[in-house]
Amino acid sequence: MIAKARKPLLQWLLCMLVWLAGGGAFGQLAIEERSFADAEQKARYNDLIADLRCPKCLNSNLAGSDAPIAADLRNEIHDQIMAGRSDAEILDYLVERYGEFVLYDPPLHPGTALLWFGPPVLLLLGVVIVRRMLAATGPGAAPAVLTPAEQQRLQDLLKQQSEP
Repeated sequence: MIAKARKPLLQWLLCMLVWLAGGGAFGQLAIEERSFADAEQKARYNDLIADLRCPKCLNSNLAGSDAPIAADLRNEIHDQIMAGRSDAEILDYLVERYGEFVLYDPPLHPGTALLWFGPPVLLLLGVVIVRRMLAATGPGAAPAVLTPAEQQRLQDLLKQQSEP
């Protein structure tokens, strides 16, 4: 009877071990072994995969993404480095194929001008609005002036409120 109670527990533990070994919630990226002719090629590779965005992920570079397309792109970058292509040629190839989305630092041109200048313009506009609001309500602001009729009406209302 005790053996029957242990069997589901052991099966559950075995499933959890297999799940964790396969990645699970605590898994890490598989280690990809790459061979390079020299340290310069390896440094170029690491710089490129750190500076390029995964096309599938929202905000992850190729070095930190475990998406299959990221692995394919890392392989492609490695192959192109080994083929003797320059960083500019590799970037041009990837931009041509996947668009400027793969670049974390898109170049400045009319299509990206809003990305480059939008945040500073909005910040400046916010500062101007806040300064105007503070100037309008600050200690140096002019007091509101009531017409004689408005002053009389205000005094009448205050008298009515103070009377029991």
